[in-house]
Amino acid sequence: MKEWITGRNPVYEVLQANRRHFFRARIALGMEENGRISQILALLQRRKIPVERVPRQNLDQVAENHQGVAVESSAYPYSTLKDILDNLNNTRALPFLLILDELQDPQNLGTLLRTADAVGIQGIIIPPRHSVGVTPAVVHASSGATEHLLIAAHNLAQAIQLIKEKNIWVIGLENASESQPVHQVHLDGPLAIVVGSEGHGMRSLVKKSCDQLAYLPMVGKIGSLNASVAGSIGLYLALQARQRTGK
Repeated sequence: MKEWITGRNPVYEVLQANRRHFFRARIALGMEENGRISQILALLQRRKIPVERVPRQNLDQVAENHQGVAVESSAYPYSTLKDILDNLNNTRALPFLLILDELQDPQNLGTLLRTADAVGIQGIIIPPRHSVGVTPAVVHASSGATEHLLIAAHNLAQAIQLIKEKNIWVIGLENASESQPVHQVHLDGPLAIVVGSEGHGMRSLVKKSCDQLAYLPMVGKIGSLNASVAGSIGLYLALQARQRTGK
């Protein structure tokens, strides 16, 4: 399966990571070939990928916010849960995972994946069905961070059980009656953070599988946060906790 990745940063990161097969690239006619575009052209030349210079309208048919560049590639190379768990054994860093339960919006998923890369997440697990996958829109929303992450599609309840067998504490971000304020939760050890869907939060079985639930205290008029915002805050709170303790 082939797909078009567009946008200067996403195209650059896809080429830089070099985890896909590439077929051809398109650059808008009249584009100034400096900055990020010159870096993309250098990578295209290095990978021996044919470059077509086309009218901008040609790229408009591929995507809206293409920024004058697109590359045709194979589909996203998902990892397996085993890949992620094996990777934990090969690093000295404490485990730090992200589990996303049935997110539907590509922008939300992309934003969370960009944050995941920024805080050093070592693996992301999403459900194999009823969830947005790593589409070109998600790659674009993540600014290409997808290409540097290990993302697996796996049954979440089963994945959480295997993660817990590795002595990794599973914290669900959920505003429920049994939830603790997030500042009262230990986030500095081996950790997996679970973020639920935009409309319904975590499914019942996923919620029950968590070791602990935590919520983000709010003092404003709005009683909830967007899934990507809440998840990003939770990830940064965990990063700060780990940095304070040198973990």
